Amino acid sequence: MKKLSIAMLSMLLAGSMLLTGCGGGNNAETTDNGQDDSNTAETSTDYKLAVDGTLTMATNAFFEPYEYYEGEEIVGIDAEVGKAIADKLGLNFTISDMEFDSIITAVSSGKADMGMAGMTVTPDREKNVDFSRTYATGVQSIIVPEGSDITSPDDLAGKKIGVQQGTTGDLYCTDDFGEEAMSRYSKGTDAIMALTQGKIDCVVIDNAPAQKYVEANEGLKILDTAYAEEDYAIAFAKDNTALKDAVDAALGELIEDGTVQSIIDKYITAD
Repeated sequence: MKKLSIAMLSMLLAGSMLLTGCGGGNNAETTDNGQDDSNTAETSTDYKLAVDGTLTMATNAFFEPYEYYEGEEIVGIDAEVGKAIADKLGLNFTISDMEFDSIITAVSSGKADMGMAGMTVTPDREKNVDFSRTYATGVQSIIVPEGSDITSPDDLAGKKIGVQQGTTGDLYCTDDFGEEAMSRYSKGTDAIMALTQGKIDCVVIDNAPAQKYVEANEGLKILDTAYAEEDYAIAFAKDNTALKDAVDAALGELIEDGTVQSIIDKYITAD
């Protein structure tokens, strides 16, 4: 084979560089705050987005401290982790607030790119969406009025149990105690109100918001024994594997460098 001349090698190299720079789809080259992409995760850019150039997170913003309102702004653990992921990918970031049991539908239909709402991986949910790696661990706790005869999960049989509709507390309690035991509410705050009014006997909900509810409502307490422990992950449409892989890579970096833990520690302080 004849050796290529230096001039020809230069032409081939220039052509290769030109082709490399002509990728299509949603390029993640710059972020909304003007930073370059030198520190972003090594990811594919052929994923689909509901809004070009923007990572849209579906949530239910009534799950403090994971997502809740401060004035008109949605803040919390999931909101900050989601924003950090978007920054890693060089994308803008927006949050779409909706009923909890509408999140998987929104993600599956492409109306939102990912679901973050203190969401646990379950076999039923895995039928409809794919999940990222775990980024936080939650505990399902039982809230009761002070003086209640409910002292452990074993005492829930025959009781009226309040839950936020579509959450794992709802799923677990329905499996364990049946439909007749369940009182479902669109927001955790509505379940707590029903408990204070004596309409139900207890509320099963994640421990982090449970602590906030008990602090805000005199006469309630959290049982020492947890109902269940679970891991939280991010939901994606099954046909959007490239986005899941991109977010997973960014999330992995944020876990590795301590960013995720620092966000969690900001909202959940050790007692």
